[in-house]
Amino acid sequence: MNTPPSPRVAPFVQTEINWDKLDKKRFYVVGAGLFTGVTVALYPVSVVKTRLQVASRDIAEKSAFSVVKGILKNDGVPGLYRGFGTVITGAVPARIIFLTALETTKISAFKLVAPFEFSEPTQAAIANGMAGMTASLFSQAVFVPIDVVSQKLMVQGYSGHATYTGGIDVATKIIKSYGVRGLYRGFGLSVMTYSPSSAAWWASYGSSQRVIWRLLGYGSDSKATVAPSQSKIVLVQALGGIIAGATASSITTPLDTIKTRLQVMGHQENRPSAKQVVKDLIAQDGWKGFYRGLGPRFFSMSAWGTSMILTYEYLKRLCAIED
Repeated sequence: MNTPPSPRVAPFVQTEINWDKLDKKRFYVVGAGLFTGVTVALYPVSVVKTRLQVASRDIAEKSAFSVVKGILKNDGVPGLYRGFGTVITGAVPARIIFLTALETTKISAFKLVAPFEFSEPTQAAIANGMAGMTASLFSQAVFVPIDVVSQKLMVQGYSGHATYTGGIDVATKIIKSYGVRGLYRGFGLSVMTYSPSSAAWWASYGSSQRVIWRLLGYGSDSKATVAPSQSKIVLVQALGGIIAGATASSITTPLDTIKTRLQVMGHQENRPSAKQVVKDLIAQDGWKGFYRGLGPRFFSMSAWGTSMILTYEYLKRLCAIED
């Protein structure tokens, strides 16, 4: 009797868990704890990046290492966590909105591109990119006010910026001076920065995974009959996160620099517009001024992205509903 051929194994069946296969309650509760831990570990990188972007010309010549050294000298380790309380307070609802929108949109996007019969990496790039952009648009309503307040706390007392007693003090002064709309200063640029950044990140992550799996012999046309090991799955996901971070940071750093400068400016009456910020950056440093903080931003997006995606994929496996 002939032995029937073993079925081929598609790596994505093993690595991707759809939204309808998750225990949502557990996903949100456990996820809040896991992502808080990631934020604690990587938050200092955001502080350093923000300070480099808003510094005056003489200070901007310093390296990220010099900024860290200065913070530790003046404020100690707590200086690396300025604005952290504000961020962590808003991060939970923002992340719930983001992940829900991401997963639900991704399912619809894959169905939308399926009839076009693109290659697998292209389908993944389009579907993940659409999902990433949509999720970012939905979460900006919560994230932007948190971003505005936390960035002011990050740079308080630095390079001529005002000092505050905490997040509530910042929010109160902003609302008193500009009304609620002051908390959404730079909203347009945030959407222009984070939505393309999120689209680029998720598109790069989705497509790079497919390419890597194909190179490892696990593509859709592969004859592999043994599922990839857990360590190999994690490695592929980590490499995808690094590639995604490099791609997204290179594309969006100029917009992020302009947005950050707009958001941390003091409460003066004649605050410059985005156009004036662009002119000032070019006058001070030329076009390279738009890439202030590129190193920390690249490291931040790669480290955040890789840590986040490994945590996220682990969370999905942890919360998967058994068949």
